[in-house]
Amino acid sequence: MKQQPKQGLLSWLILTSLVLVWGSSFILMKKALLYFSGVEVGLLRIVITFLFLAPLILKRILKLNKKYFLILTISGIVGSVIPALMFAIAETGIDSSIAGTLNSLTPLFTLIIGVLFFHIHTRWFNVAGVIIGLAGALGLIWVSGGGQLSVNALYASLVVIASICYAINVNLVKTFLKDINSLDITVLTFFFVGLPTLIYVLIFTEIPHTLLTNSKAWEGMGYLSILSVVGTGLALIAFNKLIKLSSPIFASSVTYLIPIVAILWGVYDGETFTFSYFLWILLILGGVFLVNAKPYSQLNISSRLLFWKK
Repeated sequence: MKQQPKQGLLSWLILTSLVLVWGSSFILMKKALLYFSGVEVGLLRIVITFLFLAPLILKRILKLNKKYFLILTISGIVGSVIPALMFAIAETGIDSSIAGTLNSLTPLFTLIIGVLFFHIHTRWFNVAGVIIGLAGALGLIWVSGGGQLSVNALYASLVVIASICYAINVNLVKTFLKDINSLDITVLTFFFVGLPTLIYVLIFTEIPHTLLTNSKAWEGMGYLSILSVVGTGLALIAFNKLIKLSSPIFASSVTYLIPIVAILWGVYDGETFTFSYFLWILLILGGVFLVNAKPYSQLNISSRLLFWKK
């Protein structure tokens, strides 16, 4: 169905806002890592977002059809918990600008997953875009590791895993949660994953002790609060709305300009950025452009993922 003009304008406004917000999230994670470990940053991101959304939960959970419980839980794990952990741990080994750039692989994986698990038609130039984009990612990982696939590559691979999770979740939301509005999706997914994460943090981690004994840790909590409330809670509401207004591929294209914002923050913070980085980043974005090139048609999305079929 062709978008109405107002919907098209709203889609672009949401897209631009998300670029600015999510492009800044990598430097916020980097700052929070000065006070907490990678795992702690990932867990706290989920917990703070859950607490921010908590006042909206009760009314929605009482009205929710039980058939959505499982898919919302899966969406929360795949679209929030795993990426939050992967990105935070990755930034203990790579620059925030590199993490932000590799995140732009999401549209490529959206296409791959769409072809493998959904009834999606694609063209040769879309496939070429996947190959070019992945080649750019491997090149960027190579040069950022000093010309070798060192431990740096292991940390970078965590960002790739997070991007794959985002791509899976984009299709899950579009296919299985189309009857739930964007705010409810965000609130409910964080209920299903946030409550157990909060219990885990309080009982099985050193975070409460750190906050009680180290006053400087609250500065890290400040960075995480901005990241969680604005970069996760509010941004996911907007992103789920964008998915409903447009398409999975258009929505995941938010990653087009995220690297630019992430790189600007990284350079401002003193991170290394060479001309060779720039060339590989152009290759990644060129691949993403081809993935989104027309004609690209999603003829008949399957109602169930292939790996769910008996």
